[in-house]
Amino acid sequence: MFDSLKKEHIVAGENFNRWKVPPASIAIHLCIGSVYAWSIFNPPLTREFGVVAASAGDWSLQSVVWIFSVAIVFLGLAAAFAGKWLEEVGPRMVGVVAALCWGGGFIVGGLGIVTHQLWLVYLGYGVIGGCGLGLGYVSPVSTLIRWFPDRRGMATGMAIMGFGGGAMIATPIKEFLLRTFYEVPTYLGPESAVSLVTEGGRRMAEVNGQMVEVVVAGAKQVAAAPVAIEPGIYVAGTGNTGAAMTFFTLGVIYFVVMVIASFSYRVPREGWKPAGWEPAAAHVAQRKMISDNDVHIDQALKTPQFYLLWIVLCFNVTAGIGVIGVAKTMMTEIFGTTLPLIVNSAFAATYVFMISVFNMVGRFLWASASDYIGRKNTYYCFFVLGTILYLSIPFAAQQVSVDPAVTWLVMFYAATMIIFTMYGGGFATIPAYLADIFGTKYVGGIHGRLLTAWSTAGVLGPLAITQLREMSLSNAIHDLAARIDPSVFREKFGAGIDQLDQMIAANTVTIGRLMEIAPAGTVDPTPSLYNTTMYCMAGLLVLALIANSLVRPVHEKHHIDETTEEIEGRVVAAAE
Repeated sequence: MFDSLKKEHIVAGENFNRWKVPPASIAIHLCIGSVYAWSIFNPPLTREFGVVAASAGDWSLQSVVWIFSVAIVFLGLAAAFAGKWLEEVGPRMVGVVAALCWGGGFIVGGLGIVTHQLWLVYLGYGVIGGCGLGLGYVSPVSTLIRWFPDRRGMATGMAIMGFGGGAMIATPIKEFLLRTFYEVPTYLGPESAVSLVTEGGRRMAEVNGQMVEVVVAGAKQVAAAPVAIEPGIYVAGTGNTGAAMTFFTLGVIYFVVMVIASFSYRVPREGWKPAGWEPAAAHVAQRKMISDNDVHIDQALKTPQFYLLWIVLCFNVTAGIGVIGVAKTMMTEIFGTTLPLIVNSAFAATYVFMISVFNMVGRFLWASASDYIGRKNTYYCFFVLGTILYLSIPFAAQQVSVDPAVTWLVMFYAATMIIFTMYGGGFATIPAYLADIFGTKYVGGIHGRLLTAWSTAGVLGPLAITQLREMSLSNAIHDLAARIDPSVFREKFGAGIDQLDQMIAANTVTIGRLMEIAPAGTVDPTPSLYNTTMYCMAGLLVLALIANSLVRPVHEKHHIDETTEEIEGRVVAAAE
């Protein structure tokens, strides 16, 4: 059965309409692109026991965010190893295997949530699902470049546009499924009516003669809940966030859609080109650094161009991926406390949706524009404009903490949306950039190996944003606690400040709860938690700008000798 999926069995006929291929590519990328909506799962996964609020036994945000990182790491690794395999077996077989991995990864991840074993979620969604991401990502790119040699940028933009738009479709679906499967935990009453004690940093209450762990749902938790709940005390370990059933449902849906799309793939015959099309004139090709020569997939690794483009992609992705991974959380933390009437749970979910919209649009528009202004100039735009925009985010966060005006929210929103168009545009433009530099013959495999830059960025981005955020968060909590009267602190939390670190670890003490008892005039430090991270991201874009400026045409010594290749091909054919 798998032999019938190989590319020699899916060569298109002479009258095949090449425009039938993009819909299949977009469908697969829409499925795997839902990874960009991972931040939707952050809140429910960090309160699987507490449900309405995080309990002591719940996973931390830092541990959950890394699931997304692992998926991106294995995306790059799978693409790197499967790139050469793709050139041998064709896109249909690779697409079917991608469907098995991506759909199956959700199922395994769902089992991990049900049993509360984090390693299973990492294995399912991160490792197995990540391999599905990589295979599904590379399968259409080289195919569309061969079908559209006249519009390489537009072709890769179409292929990768779906990946950016995956979260646009997945966000409302995930929100709907989480609401559908959500179960409110046992409610004990308002906080004033329940006697609470603190043991080992945990909040406890007596229920039917036994002490059980509870969580406190304040105004912030009530607003964040997917269904209507009352503020007060809830029993941990009861209720359901709906995350596990959402995983199971999505796994089945994605598998079915991706298999159907994979069977729609066709490849052009050797030497095919669009009717009436001729390659660009020599002077135009030279100006845009478009090569008529091909470089072998293994030889490409011996050129400085490969590593310069690796840096270009890695740093561009690192700057964007860390923000995407915690987009909903960042929006809520920066503006949820300063503009609570505007930035609520629904607003944050819409923000994630709009990230996907701009990510998707940017992939098509920037990649298409690169056909006219050149790939190198396109990346110059990304890095110069991106540096300015990243530096504007800390400014907006600082201003809104002093003056809670909608102006700063608009500034932040606009800056991040433009950043996400360039983030997506960088992904869509890089395959065409590679085809220009190394030729089209092995561009699929070369692209796959370059995606190891994405794997690296999948670690660097979240690592920077979580570690720097945790450092800022810890400093902010200790600073706030030092300003509060110790007796007021003990009355609020049932323990002294000497147990602060324990209560932080158990999610009992947060910035929000400290601000409830902070002295009048105390500025909420939450909006500034990401400032250091944004400065680091801007610095990475400057380094990427330098790398892009050093890209030159590949030296002719790396080009494939067509005569030698033909002789080798005849020898192999004769041996067979």
